[in-house]
Amino acid sequence: QVQLVESGGGLVQPGGSLRLSCAASGSISSINAMGWYRQAPGKERDLVAVITSGGSTNYADSVKGRFTISRGNAQNTVYLQMNSLKPEDTAVYYCYSRLRLSGNYLGDYWGQGTQVTVSS
Repeated sequence: QVQLVESGGGLVQPGGSLRLSCAASGSISSINAMGWYRQAPGKERDLVAVITSGGSTNYADSVKGRFTISRGNAQNTVYLQMNSLKPEDTAVYYCYSRLRLSGNYLGDYWGQGTQVTVSS
């Protein structure tokens, strides 16, 4: 079991920047990957970025070159640096973790979400 708490969302003008943070607690030693998804009103939840315990990353095409995902030194935090923000980035952003133990899949967990609004 893992609990995820996001922070750092808010209102920013187009072209601005925000950094989202996610703190994990519980069975953090079992976390295999962490990342960020987002969901705009009336749309489904979509991948933004994921980072594995080995450091591999992948990004949605819409955010490549603008967003950067990273993990803290303790491996129980994950960050999303968002630059050159656009109005279409407006969404609720959710922290995500995938748990594995000795190669066995344990489950996926989600934070409560943090609102990001990009508007002039």
